[in-house]
Amino acid sequence: MTPSVLVVTVTYNSTEAMRPFLSSLPSAGSSVVEVIVVDNASDGAAETGELVRAAGYTFVELPKNEGYGGGVRAAVDAATSNPDLILVANPDVIFQPGAIDVLASAAEELPGAGSFGPKILDADGTVYPSARRLPSLRTGVAHALFGRIWPTNPWTVRYRAERETESRRAAGWLSGACVLVRAEAYRELGGFDPGYFMYFEDVDLGARLGQAGWRNMYIPEAVVTHTGAHSTSRDAHTMEKAHHDSAYRYLSRKYAGWYFAPLRLAVRFGLWGRLWWVSR
Repeated sequence: MTPSVLVVTVTYNSTEAMRPFLSSLPSAGSSVVEVIVVDNASDGAAETGELVRAAGYTFVELPKNEGYGGGVRAAVDAATSNPDLILVANPDVIFQPGAIDVLASAAEELPGAGSFGPKILDADGTVYPSARRLPSLRTGVAHALFGRIWPTNPWTVRYRAERETESRRAAGWLSGACVLVRAEAYRELGGFDPGYFMYFEDVDLGARLGQAGWRNMYIPEAVVTHTGAHSTSRDAHTMEKAHHDSAYRYLSRKYAGWYFAPLRLAVRFGLWGRLWWVSR
């Protein structure tokens, strides 16, 4: 039998983005047994809830904003099914027909893998590099410094694996915009770390899966489109700060030894400087 899939998504003033998300679900996977939408205490929760319930799915409204990872955890905890697989997706994702079933089939074929990521297209149809290498301090710093002003720099290209988008392969981590996680692996690791309010929770999950002996597999036969219509774009400064805070959390935990204290301090000041630069 095809593994059963629980689909979860987290919304925040995402009503309009949810419409194509919900309409694309029925043709995306016969393996889907339950869909849960969690709203992070947004102003548009009532309208989103009506839309989700009208589609026949479960809607959970949180009393406060728990961030992306916290919202995902709340959705999984609210499930009434006992799924084999958990699909986490942004509300501004549109599934191509059969996309979820392709990922579920890959999970059957690859029992040593703990997560599976589809090919993600941007709204203009270009491939988003969603299956990346884990960032080291060197590549992370170089990508942060040059990624915007020199997108083709060798550190960014290597980190993003931009030229490796057409074949199945293992990756360091898979984008949380759309990722299928084996329920066994999710439970083993405790899911997403809610300490990341926004950003890097997917990097952290990929790293922990690898450390636990699971592989993160990129499955390009499954295709989704990420429209970028989600509400995080409405407050650029807040999102930039969240991104930099999460980057520091990830790197400071990766380089946690006492002897790395000067390095962590340098990273902290470097990220503060970059946040000022990009937000000025």
